[in-house]
Amino acid sequence: MKYVVVLYDGMADYPVPSLDGKTPMMVAKKPNMDYLAQRAEVGLVRTVAEGLKPGSDVANMSVMGFDPMKFYTGRSPLEAASIGIDMKPTDVSLRCNLVTLSEDNKPYEEKTIEDYCADDISTSEAEELIKTIQNEFGNEMFKFYSGVSYRHCLIWSNGTTELGNMTPPHDITGKVITNYLSTSENAKPLIEMMKKSYDILKDHPVNIERKKNGKRPANSIWLWGEGTRPAMKPFEEIYGIKGGVVSAVDLIKGIGGCAKMEVAEVEGATGYIDTNFEGKANAGLDLLERNDLVYLHFEAPDECGHRNEPENKVRAIEMIDERVLPILFEGLKKYDDYKIMILPDHPTPIVTRTHASDPVPYLIYHKNGEIKGVDSINEETAKETGNYIDFGPSIMPHFLQK
Repeated sequence: MKYVVVLYDGMADYPVPSLDGKTPMMVAKKPNMDYLAQRAEVGLVRTVAEGLKPGSDVANMSVMGFDPMKFYTGRSPLEAASIGIDMKPTDVSLRCNLVTLSEDNKPYEEKTIEDYCADDISTSEAEELIKTIQNEFGNEMFKFYSGVSYRHCLIWSNGTTELGNMTPPHDITGKVITNYLSTSENAKPLIEMMKKSYDILKDHPVNIERKKNGKRPANSIWLWGEGTRPAMKPFEEIYGIKGGVVSAVDLIKGIGGCAKMEVAEVEGATGYIDTNFEGKANAGLDLLERNDLVYLHFEAPDECGHRNEPENKVRAIEMIDERVLPILFEGLKKYDDYKIMILPDHPTPIVTRTHASDPVPYLIYHKNGEIKGVDSINEETAKETGNYIDFGPSIMPHFLQK
């Protein structure tokens, strides 16, 4: 038996006015997903337990079958693991975004966050900026590491996670940052680095060139997502099968790495609609040659939700349907039996531009166990089935049952 999970990050949504009050899942043309839904178990699953923030970290851990209440130690440590950082028990890791703040004469605290990802800055450009930041701030206590695109990492030796409110930048795009800077005494050195980074980066040659080309400058670092070394168990130890992960995002790669799953590297894989869809699908099939399960993660719908791009979110769903699922269908033909699970990790509603903790629609298709499903899967049709999984991490053992 082979198992394939196709995770559409942030796909679920609320009704969108510009889509005639429908959700992107309702509008998107997704014949391949709906083909499965017509022959599959369809329902809702709560991937984010009450009391937890609806981040992709917590939600994806749940879908992978890890209870965040037991294993979650923070978002950034998972990304640090992906980058290859061997954290000490006394280290604290923080996500370091490269963001765009308003270019005005106002004090740092009164600036507006215009873009949480600085126009999805390229990894090569970002590497130069992070190198500059490391040269300015790096010492025995603080060390900055380059990641992918706008996503990077700070390791704080003998640091603390008691930092007050270190707000995710994607939650406050378009807002003045005054009320979103932690006032905790412990966070002071971090906030001070953020402030100083603006003066260091605003006239950096990389940003001067970006502005010449009509792109937003990555003119500040933004620190958040603090945590300590992950404490996850191997996926195989828990479930008795080997698994692999395909993603463009360090966070998901980090979860896979911490769970001792095989993690693929795909050239041209990004976290947006320009990703190498076909390359990721083929990488998934390659992983299945050596593993029993593959977890294929696509970030694009989530990014479009954060950016308030309803048409692109619809298109992201359609492109996965057009360019990924047919490759998987063809590659799976050689196996006597297989199961496919498709779902988002959490909603990323266009109208709020941030994550939500509402239950999300899922489908579980079994090649040798087809059942009557729904004509087209979306938030409403999934709800109407009455199938509901309240404890998110239980969806993995439910999926794996024969």
